[in-house]
Amino acid sequence: MPQLSDLPPYPLGQVLEVKKKRVTDAEQVVKEKQSALEVEQEKLKKREEERDAVKKHYEEKLLQLRHEYDTGTTSRKIDQAKLYIKVVQERLRVEEKKVADQKAQVEVAEKNLELAKNQLKQRQKEQDKIEVHKKEWIKETLVELAVIETRAEDELGSLMFLSKYTQNKAQVKKDVKREEE
Repeated sequence: MPQLSDLPPYPLGQVLEVKKKRVTDAEQVVKEKQSALEVEQEKLKKREEERDAVKKHYEEKLLQLRHEYDTGTTSRKIDQAKLYIKVVQERLRVEEKKVADQKAQVEVAEKNLELAKNQLKQRQKEQDKIEVHKKEWIKETLVELAVIETRAEDELGSLMFLSKYTQNKAQVKKDVKREEE
């Protein structure tokens, strides 16, 4: 019975190695995209914290302005507070835009990660197909080698039988000649 070591080299061995390398590369890309996504999410967190700090400051200044109205301060102080609140409002708009822009960056990073994962799955499928083919090829080749080995054994057996048969026949002829003499 033939062994795995008796098999000839797999004809698609190089293709299989290329497919394995592509899977490894795709796994690396997924890791990189995951890292990029994490970086973008961290940036988003920072942007949101900065926005929240400005928002809190804005709300505090609004409360302070209301308090000024309630206590009845001079109109000059109220005008200054209103101007300052407008400046803080503008800063808040800027921070909101930064958060929105960063959210867009996070979405892009998520899409890139998803694309990389899909590509990895596709490449894994390709590798799996080649590996399944290799298993089938091994089975078929082992069967073919077994058939060839069986034929060779049958031929050898036939040759041995014919050799012994002809030797026996020759011996019988010799014995018959000796008896006749």
